[in-house]
Amino acid sequence: MLQGQTLNCYWPRARTKLDDTSLIKKILGGDRNAFKELIEKYESRVAATVIGMLGPGPEAEDIGQETFIRFYRALGGFRGESSVGTYVTRIAINLCLNEIKRRGRRRTLYVPDGEKKLESLAHNPGTEHRDEMSRLANLGLQRLDPKFRAVIVLRLIHGYTTRETARILRLPEGTVLSRLARGQHKLKEILAPLYKDEQLISRDGP
Repeated sequence: MLQGQTLNCYWPRARTKLDDTSLIKKILGGDRNAFKELIEKYESRVAATVIGMLGPGPEAEDIGQETFIRFYRALGGFRGESSVGTYVTRIAINLCLNEIKRRGRRRTLYVPDGEKKLESLAHNPGTEHRDEMSRLANLGLQRLDPKFRAVIVLRLIHGYTTRETARILRLPEGTVLSRLARGQHKLKEILAPLYKDEQLISRDGP
């Protein structure tokens, strides 16, 4: 399972610490320990991306592991034009989008503990309703079109820059900015009545 935003690949921990270029050379040379080390290095990033797009569950675990399988198969053509982190994140995002299309429905997104950017939409000064605010944010996110969801997950939840997001999604930076603005606007429209209802409940009390 994807617990604590790590991938359980049933392999022992690698012991050496090499840079990405050295790891890739060793992997291409058949060194399995180097591949284990690369997974260790990027499993948290991949898991956060997959869980952010799909929510926790068995499909997220499968796609997290499939991301590294796809990366391994593509290593022979990897030219280093983007970083390994960007490359594996792109694979993860594409697999998630394919899964969303396959399902034909939306899944609740996971918002990491401590995530403030989406919760701030509530403008709620108290802390006692934080869990409910996160739940409502999730409900809003799952209603977004996946093309907006992907940009918001990368930019607002995971903190990628506009340029990095554009590279991951293979979109012009202007398109990323447009989708971010439209996605935020749509998300606020979705969340406004939900938060209004919650605030009314909070004022009225139990």
